[in-house]
Amino acid sequence: MIAAAPAYPGQALSISFIHSVQKTPVEEYLTVDDSMSELVLNSTRYHSFGVGLPFMESDGEFYQDGDDFVMDHMNRHFDSLSLRTGLGTKLTLELDNQSYPVYENHEPGYRVDIFIAPRAYGIPCIKHLFGR
Repeated sequence: MIAAAPAYPGQALSISFIHSVQKTPVEEYLTVDDSMSELVLNSTRYHSFGVGLPFMESDGEFYQDGDDFVMDHMNRHFDSLSLRTGLGTKLTLELDNQSYPVYENHEPGYRVDIFIAPRAYGIPCIKHLFGR
C-alpha cells in the first residue's frame, strides 16, 4: 500500500505525470463525490495537445491559461482508477497535501489502484492507493 487516508466529500486528489508521447507535464484534479462512492475528474491542465488529452467541447470548458491548456468542469465519475508508472513519466499523486512520487520507488509498469473503500473497522471511509 502506498497510502491510506480518511475520505470526505470534496476531498482533493491530484495526479501528475509527463505525457508519454508529448513529453510535457499533465496535471489532473479530482475530488471525492458527496456520496463518498466515486472520484470525480474536475479538470486537466496540460502544456501541449496530444493523444489522449481532452479538447472537445463535450469534455468540459476549454481555455488557455498562459502557456497551459485547461479543460475544466469535466465532471467525469469513476468508481476507481488504475494507473501505471511509465519510463520517464514521473507519476506522482498528491492527497491531503502529501506528495507520493510513485515513480521514485517503483519500476515502469507498476500498477496503482485508487479507490474509496467502504466503511471498515469503525472508520467512516478510507481512501486507498494500492500498488501492485
